[in-house]
Amino acid sequence: MVSKETADGRPRVVVLVGPTAAGKSELGVDLAARFAGEIVSADSMQVYRYMDIGTAKPSAEERGRISHHLIDVADPDEDFSAAVFAAQAAAVIERLHREGRTIFLVGGTGLYIKALLRGLVETPASDAGLRNRCREHVRRYGSLSLHERLRKIDPQAAVRIHPSDVVRVIRALEVFELTGRSISEIRERHAFATCRYRTLKIGLAVERRELLERIDRRTDRMIERGLVDEVRELRRRGYGPDLKSMSSLGYRHIAGCLEGRCTLAEAVQKTKQDTRRYAKRQMTWFGADPEIQWHPREDAEKVYEKIGGFLS
Repeated sequence: MVSKETADGRPRVVVLVGPTAAGKSELGVDLAARFAGEIVSADSMQVYRYMDIGTAKPSAEERGRISHHLIDVADPDEDFSAAVFAAQAAAVIERLHREGRTIFLVGGTGLYIKALLRGLVETPASDAGLRNRCREHVRRYGSLSLHERLRKIDPQAAVRIHPSDVVRVIRALEVFELTGRSISEIRERHAFATCRYRTLKIGLAVERRELLERIDRRTDRMIERGLVDEVRELRRRGYGPDLKSMSSLGYRHIAGCLEGRCTLAEAVQKTKQDTRRYAKRQMTWFGADPEIQWHPREDAEKVYEKIGGFLS
């Protein structure tokens, strides 16, 4: 099925979101196959080369069956941001639209999706002095104390940002100090910006207990498939723990094991725990978007019907 031109000329894009390990990749492939489409990946980790197992990239079979874009487009030490993603994804979508392909945006990185659909929120440049003071506060009093400061000025951001995510906590505090407005307020105003595409947003709903089990099973499979060797090879290539890519879920935990700071069993358990927390933050992010229509995998026929109507 080829989607018709919208009245205002905007391409139609089906957006499939959900928490990590929910099964988005598999469903995305099924949908793309059914509607003659291609997939634009919206995953902040799958953009990196050499990082396959720990990022749960679609299998070679899935990528052979359906064309995927924005996977393996950067080396682990490259500076890849939401702005870079939005620019590259927009170019791909424009080309697919010209070719008459159905476009599926599939992933769980909410910021990347928001940057692509509505652009980035304009916030002030960083302030080195302020950031250094915040880091010193963390060194003296801990990250929980800094997070409590954020909670007092921006409760919404405090719910969205985990206390251990010191970089984002500092950025939220920095924006407030420099503008006098919370980052949540700025983002809320930005939410009224016109979306550059006509979208249908589908959320893949998974019951909480099942999701936790899926996270645990997937983590175990990553170890079985060779995640330890993958991390070892990345380190051999010179990609150190200070890189943003190497400090991500799984990679930083296995690196700690290789450095003798914990056992493999401890690294696996910590990966599972942190992945669960990440999934919870994803659901908080996506739960704030009223445009997302949530369906369990069993509702496939309803999803097919909605997509068919959207594209017709």
